[in-house]
Amino acid sequence: MAGQKGRDVLIKIGDGATTEVFTTIAGIRAKTIALNARNVDGTSGESPSAWRELIAGAGVKSASISGTGVFKDAASDATIQALFFAQSARNFQLVIPAFGILQGLFLIEALEYAGDHDGEAVFSISLASAGAITFTAI
Repeated sequence: MAGQKGRDVLIKIGDGATTEVFTTIAGIRAKTIALNARNVDGTSGESPSAWRELIAGAGVKSASISGTGVFKDAASDATIQALFFAQSARNFQLVIPAFGILQGLFLIEALEYAGDHDGEAVFSISLASAGAITFTAI
């Protein structure tokens, strides 16, 4: 796989309609997507030579996304604020070129605003998975 541009990684939000349409959230400049699958230790006194034994498929899976950027307009800012204050889960898509699309319910777990006196106002957002995540290869 050849190198990829970070700007090609997209975070999109669904509109909640029956046939959902996804729109890119603002101008996200820096993004991180983390997929986790915790393991469950099943080691016992009968484990061979006291080697750890893990129980396959028993752990909790999660995904988290964080990003920093600039809202493209007041409407996208208002949508994110409303979701944060209501603590409502919404479908998001994470598009990773030459890899795939992760899609599922996420909650906004952190929303921060900042800005320098001689620059633009920026925001930081952290999303936490709130249900099953699907993967579609590109």
